[in-house]
Amino acid sequence: MDLRIFTEPQQGATYDTLLTVAKATEDLGFDAFFRSDHYLKMGSVDGLPGPTDAWITLAGLARETQRIRLGTLMTAGTFRLPGVLAIQVAQVDQMSGGRVELGLGAGWFEDEHKAYGIPFPKEKLARLEEQLEIVTGLWATETGQTYDFHGTYYDLTRSPALPKPAQAKIPVLIGGHGAVRTPRLAARFSDEFNMPFASIEDSERQFGRVRAAAQEAGRDPGDLVYSNALIACVGRDEQEIARRAAAIGREPDELRTNGLAGTPAEVVDKIGRYAEIGARRIYLQILDLSDLDHLELISSQVQSQLS
Repeated sequence: MDLRIFTEPQQGATYDTLLTVAKATEDLGFDAFFRSDHYLKMGSVDGLPGPTDAWITLAGLARETQRIRLGTLMTAGTFRLPGVLAIQVAQVDQMSGGRVELGLGAGWFEDEHKAYGIPFPKEKLARLEEQLEIVTGLWATETGQTYDFHGTYYDLTRSPALPKPAQAKIPVLIGGHGAVRTPRLAARFSDEFNMPFASIEDSERQFGRVRAAAQEAGRDPGDLVYSNALIACVGRDEQEIARRAAAIGREPDELRTNGLAGTPAEVVDKIGRYAEIGARRIYLQILDLSDLDHLELISSQVQSQLS
């Protein structure tokens, strides 16, 4: 079971804060550092000092880390034209020496689009399908050849399909709760399917849909990695659990129900139940980025038991 650190910088974080967490992620033996791709805070936090751009952040971290994988859960398809996104991600992959992964979704948070003047189209899933085809198609085009795509929403003619990533294939992540189109997109384009903030029962049901869609598409369902994203709140005792829950405005009982919360033994047990339904990777949503002791505890008393 891989454990990855997943941050939500739109809630309030500078690049330097993210760099500190990314370096701790690497030093403590976690597999990867991922971040959300949002431009507006959510909930009652003030969001100060304001948003940071996901791919600019990852470009910086690519040069300041050596081992960990770097990626997004999820880049919003509404934020960037697919040809531009393919260039950005390939460049960051080169900058990292081949450690980048692209989580790409349709985009859903309408308020952030209004706040920054970003169009919010109705046909988001249909656009996402074309975006996935274009991004993966550009990367797969042989050097010296050109790429053409003529779709409903995007039109590319004689693209040189450059630059190329450092990796032969950048892993693509698709995720979500949709019962029909999401599994089909995952079966067609993704290397990993991620189920965000879902129970074991709901995850098992969605993993089953993705496996069925892969089989229908003529693909071995075992080729995909199945993963979950879950909020983490781990403490050595009840007092520490309550303190960490209060720091993020949540209650311990609710976090135990909806995330990975409790003592290290409780969390290891719950991760084991996700593993039983096929999850091979967990993204630990860390909301208090100042609490590096939290990461150290998870590394020493949770991750150590999983390996």
